[in-house]
Amino acid sequence: MPNPTAAMLVIGDEILSGRTRDANMHYLAGQLTERGIDLKEVRVVGDEAQEITDATKALSARYDHVFTSGGIGPTHDDITADCIAAAFDTPIGIRDDARALLADFYEKSGRELNDARLRMARIPDGAALIDNPVSVAPGFSLENVHVMAGVPSVFKAMVASVLPSLTGGAPLLSETLRVARGEGDIAGPLAEVATQFSDLSFGSYPFQQDGVYGANLVVRGTDSTRLAKAIDALAETFS
Repeated sequence: MPNPTAAMLVIGDEILSGRTRDANMHYLAGQLTERGIDLKEVRVVGDEAQEITDATKALSARYDHVFTSGGIGPTHDDITADCIAAAFDTPIGIRDDARALLADFYEKSGRELNDARLRMARIPDGAALIDNPVSVAPGFSLENVHVMAGVPSVFKAMVASVLPSLTGGAPLLSETLRVARGEGDIAGPLAEVATQFSDLSFGSYPFQQDGVYGANLVVRGTDSTRLAKAIDALAETFS
């Protein structure tokens, strides 16, 4: 049975402008790989409501899970929650359990739970809250979409809260063989080996070091025995 599939939707003008370097995709990809959920697509959209809503609809229909990052804070451009609600044609409003979490947190910290901070308690109807042990303000899951913060430390904590509840498949394994030859020289034989092991994924990642051209040949799959045989075949081919 094939592994469940996933997509990621990264939201924020700051990502597209180059002001902020996204670290969440790299982290999520690694976590999903370990869980046996195949990340198939990543999209980046700005803080534009229709773009977020359209992307959510498209990805939700195509993949088993969608993970979003960004746009659930207290400022005017944090519109992700509204867009997710719109994508599923679901009402949204301040929810009592989310409000209670924020009220307790801000009371203990001696700060006011003002209208801006209350925006973080706006949750679409029918959504399940995602725990946030870092800064309390929750994410949420609606249908197959998991909505999380863009701040990397909070995003990681929310991923840790969500993943145990998801059914995974076989973890994706990988093996690497370093070859001191240019890709133009190895392309043909590499393709022949890849054809012999069509159930595995082969990648070639070139490098240049001290004037020597080479490539790291990476083989990926879920069967460790097959991976070992493929690496042996590559080693024999390029010995």
